[in-house]
Amino acid sequence: MPTSRELSRDLSDTALIVERGRRVLALEAEALRASEAALGEAFADAVHLLATCTGRVIVAGVGKSGLVGRKMAATFTSTGTPAMFLHPVESVHGDLGIVGPDDVAILISKSGESDELLGLIEALARMGVKRIAMTAIATSRLARLSDVTLDLLVKEEACPHDLAPTTSTTVTMALGDALAVAVLQAKGFQAHDFARLHPGGALGRRLLTRVSDVMVTAPLPILDPMATMREAVVLLAERRGIAIVVEQDRVSGVVTAGDLTRLLERQHDVLSVPVATVMTTSPRTAEDHELGSAVVHRMETFGIMAMPVVDAAKRLVGVVHLHDLMRAGAV
Repeated sequence: MPTSRELSRDLSDTALIVERGRRVLALEAEALRASEAALGEAFADAVHLLATCTGRVIVAGVGKSGLVGRKMAATFTSTGTPAMFLHPVESVHGDLGIVGPDDVAILISKSGESDELLGLIEALARMGVKRIAMTAIATSRLARLSDVTLDLLVKEEACPHDLAPTTSTTVTMALGDALAVAVLQAKGFQAHDFARLHPGGALGRRLLTRVSDVMVTAPLPILDPMATMREAVVLLAERRGIAIVVEQDRVSGVVTAGDLTRLLERQHDVLSVPVATVMTTSPRTAEDHELGSAVVHRMETFGIMAMPVVDAAKRLVGVVHLHDLMRAGAV
């Protein structure tokens, strides 16, 4: 262990600290690029096993591999593939009861020689469970006893002593993410499925909030096509900066506070001006069934604070304001 004086000197060298950090990131980035380049038929075989699994995905690993495995199981579950983590030691003391022959197991071990994991894999083989190995040693016993082997291709840990699992856990986690994403795409998992599994918190609100949940339906800032700007000014003040020109329940134009400002810059007597000469005749609209997040994106892209809302038949049914969508957590 370094003395306090050596430690103090070491910590005072900013360039050295930054260089050490860069070395770790460079090693791990290089390992990820190697893993990407080597991805092939075995990966496709693993995705096929997981996507066609009629039971659950069982993920197992010891130590740091176990921690990565817990995250992997959580990612699969949240993207529509039921999964759970099984500790190899607990598995041989009764927890194997959760495993069925229709399950698929992902077994994680850098060396592929973990005694705890090898004991589990033999039990899984007897039960007829398909097995996917994630290991850096393609000739290990774990690899030989599995149906599919995903080679981590990690030759060196980012730890300067090549001991602490660093690069290997990074590659394992990334490969687990790649499996989960490829499986969800193969199964046709969509954003609304994700929302159904994440109803709570900010993410759930963003995925579940629809325009119909926050739009104003009455009283609506409606103008007749023959109206003047005098009537429009009243609505702009009372209805938060938007007036909608409607003919036979269809939106024919929109007048905003910005339109009024630009008109005032051109002429002084604006109250008698017909709205038909001022309004935007092809306004952007929202549909009542749309996700609020999609509408927020359009509003921010085009600098719009409020939009008319129409139904499937293009009839005006409401107006939606950017601030209401933001308060509802649609961003």
